[in-house]
Amino acid sequence: ASVYSASPLAAAEFPAFDVTLRSAVSIARRLQDPLAELVKIDPKAIGVGQYQHDMPPKQLGEALDGVVEDCVNAVGVDVNTASVPLLARVSGLNAGTAANVVKYREENGSFTSRSELLKVPKLGVKAFEQCAGFLRVPESREILDNTAVHPESYQAAEKLLALCGYTEEDVRSGGLKELKNRIKAYGEEKMAAECGVGVPTLRDVAQELLKPGRDPRDELPAPILRTDVLEIKDLKPGMELKGTVRNVIDFGAFVDIGVHQDGLVHISQICDRFIRHPSEVLSVGDVVTVWVKEVDEAKKRISLTMKKPKSRPAAGGNKNV
Repeated sequence: ASVYSASPLAAAEFPAFDVTLRSAVSIARRLQDPLAELVKIDPKAIGVGQYQHDMPPKQLGEALDGVVEDCVNAVGVDVNTASVPLLARVSGLNAGTAANVVKYREENGSFTSRSELLKVPKLGVKAFEQCAGFLRVPESREILDNTAVHPESYQAAEKLLALCGYTEEDVRSGGLKELKNRIKAYGEEKMAAECGVGVPTLRDVAQELLKPGRDPRDELPAPILRTDVLEIKDLKPGMELKGTVRNVIDFGAFVDIGVHQDGLVHISQICDRFIRHPSEVLSVGDVVTVWVKEVDEAKKRISLTMKKPKSRPAAGGNKNV
């Protein structure tokens, strides 16, 4: 939030606010839509690993920009609510055309179809072909405008629905529960041929028809919020927590457990079997259960384990007489 609050973009968005208020707004908006807010800052500022500064800056920047664009395109963007920084990350658009999209929207009202994007100044046919599948128009009468189905595949989608005995109204009402079974019964290759697309495209179209307007992030684990663990001083050895893997390195993995400092799970504490590298078991973004081993408040170090502690025998039990 501090990186955003001191940026020219923040000053342009909130000229009357000081940096503390801009930070507060940024934090609140991250709770609403993290992706839409985080695209407003340089991805290097997010902190993607302790070795990021060892890479050539240009190579690192290009790699991170590619990851951000992949994320934006995978989620999709509502063209009627997206900011210029978010639109600029969509394949086929740049800062200039993104600004033109927002300006057109402000002057003419919400977009009512994907095809209306062709009226945006300097957004040509080629750019439209690249970006259309990633832009959503929930207000459109055409239900496919609110899916990842590209306009080039609309005819194939309509043919697929007809062959399966469905209509676009069934798509709106969520009445396609038997779609995959009907495709299987008809024969994927035969249906793909009749729709004029390949089998992979047919599967993608069918998946989008099942959940129009879906946000793939809804299927991810919900954030884990605790009110009793906010600072490192709240941690106690043996405490069980849920955390998110933030970084995987040669000797272990760093896990975000909700305090300012990430905890380290040493490679020897990841699982009971031998592993050569933590990446054999963990990936960035994994939600894991951990237990606190040690806490060093002075050095701000947190040692964690993924091995469930063995329960101690009850007092007075198993004693030699």
